[in-house]
Amino acid sequence: MTFSPTDSQLYAPLFGDAEMAALFSDAAFVRQMLAVEAALARAEARLGIIPAAAAAHITSAATTLTVDMAQMQAGTEKAGVPVIELVRQLRAAVEPTAADFVHWGATTQDVMDTAVILQSRAALTLLRSRLDEVITALAALADRHRHTLMAGRTHSQQALPIPFGLKVAGWLAPLLRHWQRLAELEPRLLCVQFGGAAGTLAALAEQGTAVQTALAQELNLNTPPMPWHTQRDNLAELAGWLSLLTGSLAKMAQDIILLAQSEVGELVESDDTGRGGSSTMPQKRNPIISETIVAAARTNAALLAAMHQAQIQEHERGTHGWQMEWLTLPQMFVLTGAALQKALFLSQHLVVNEAQMRATVAASQGLMLAEALTYALVPALGRTAAKELVQAACREAISQQRHLVDVVQARTDAPLDWASLRDENGYMGMAEQFIDQVLAGAYGRDA
Repeated sequence: MTFSPTDSQLYAPLFGDAEMAALFSDAAFVRQMLAVEAALARAEARLGIIPAAAAAHITSAATTLTVDMAQMQAGTEKAGVPVIELVRQLRAAVEPTAADFVHWGATTQDVMDTAVILQSRAALTLLRSRLDEVITALAALADRHRHTLMAGRTHSQQALPIPFGLKVAGWLAPLLRHWQRLAELEPRLLCVQFGGAAGTLAALAEQGTAVQTALAQELNLNTPPMPWHTQRDNLAELAGWLSLLTGSLAKMAQDIILLAQSEVGELVESDDTGRGGSSTMPQKRNPIISETIVAAARTNAALLAAMHQAQIQEHERGTHGWQMEWLTLPQMFVLTGAALQKALFLSQHLVVNEAQMRATVAASQGLMLAEALTYALVPALGRTAAKELVQAACREAISQQRHLVDVVQARTDAPLDWASLRDENGYMGMAEQFIDQVLAGAYGRDA
């Protein structure tokens, strides 16, 4: 097994994400750092700090430079960061008159942090697109099954009848909140990092904040109130969002695993009989897609702790917390991308066994109507007596394998509509309204 299943040739189909991996490749990161250097030069030229010709040379070289990755590797090993060697190569590539103006007034962390923000912006654009597709697919599934009767379960026990559409709406509702959370956190997250050696921009004298603003404009990023070299809360918040999102997807996946159990048989991940096979048991169809979503979510939850630990950094520039982010955040992005891909597959291909759902409800012999019967009897018997009667009737119904409504009816002369009480579809409460409210949020999220 490789160091990380996300880039393993064997395990990448389970936990990897080719599009996300491309955004977080070494080559992509180097391109983002070069984009920051070029933008810095243009910003400083606009303000008259460096010559316009120098900025043009730096931008051209940053765009066309073929980086020597072997030298980058060696330089990173010596310095602990890749920027020093990258700046050396960029200076060698520009006109001699422009070389001194490369990286003017910046520090290594300015370039790397801003490049990470640019990577994160691209990655969040990708995740938002996939999340949008999952929301759309789940909304259609919830609407389609708003009247599909099934057993609602609490503490893994059959509780009350519900429509399957309500369960799907329960999967969907958190995703709508994550959609909103993303819109709320992006303005805080997508900020330029530019503070110079110790966060004062002293090398640029009175023009420091002007350069900071101009650099942010060049990169279409926001300007923070001060450099955030050792203020890592926004990246921790981003990691929290990634973990929250995969956790909500895993709730759906966990439900699917439980409803796909042989003894339940109410859902199947897809109609592809070639998925989830066993090496020795031909009859099996393991819920492998859901399993990988749950594994990704639990791994993200564990990685989140490292991102929280990384917030503890020393003074104006830290020692090790920064590096913890390098080890953690890209993994969280790729696991989230993979989980969304798989959740989309499930939301589009899930096989709903409506007949088995109805059969499960019928097999309960009315036990899921115990609450309905209790409340129906309250006007005639009072709350305590009604509950005691139904509790005793439940024991009798179970021991004698009789329908609960028949047992209750035999124990009281209360004038109830017994035929209506036998229909589980009549005890759905506000389920349809709740489905409609969630769907309204799904359909109106871009309004």
